[in-house]
Amino acid sequence: MEFKEVVKNRYSCKKYSERQVEAEKLSAILNAGRLAPTAKNLQEQHVYVVQTPEALAKIDAVTPCRYGAPTVLVVAFDSKNVFTYPGGKRDSGTEDATIVATHMILAAADEGVDSCWINFLDPEKLAEALGLPENEEVLMVMDLGYAAGGAGPLPNHGSRKPLDETVSYL
Repeated sequence: MEFKEVVKNRYSCKKYSERQVEAEKLSAILNAGRLAPTAKNLQEQHVYVVQTPEALAKIDAVTPCRYGAPTVLVVAFDSKNVFTYPGGKRDSGTEDATIVATHMILAAADEGVDSCWINFLDPEKLAEALGLPENEEVLMVMDLGYAAGGAGPLPNHGSRKPLDETVSYL
């Protein structure tokens, strides 16, 4: 699919079928995340693939916003392996994990797989429930699968502000 079509047509799916994402498509999606750039090439991301009923139930226990996807990706980063920016107030962990997640969301759309970025959850509770290492911070979870019948973009999906309202040239 052309990149312009991927970014135009991709939407946050809120209702999934039980159809599992094929291994080769999942691999392509995960590889897109692996190829994402990170500050100083630290590659501090860690992606957890969650597919078992037991592990999915742990995610369901910390958020009401998982929409029945058969696969969930938990995107985390190693908080001990980040680049701290000048001023010391920000580091690369959140932004790098965000770039990784975005690459995977766009790769999913390119593969014909639906997704939804979910961060309506307590990341510390999720990390604890899944038994993640203490040095890892959860950025988000991503539903991944195929839309169920009747699913589609929200009515306002195509509504965007004009570019001159969101961009300024200095």
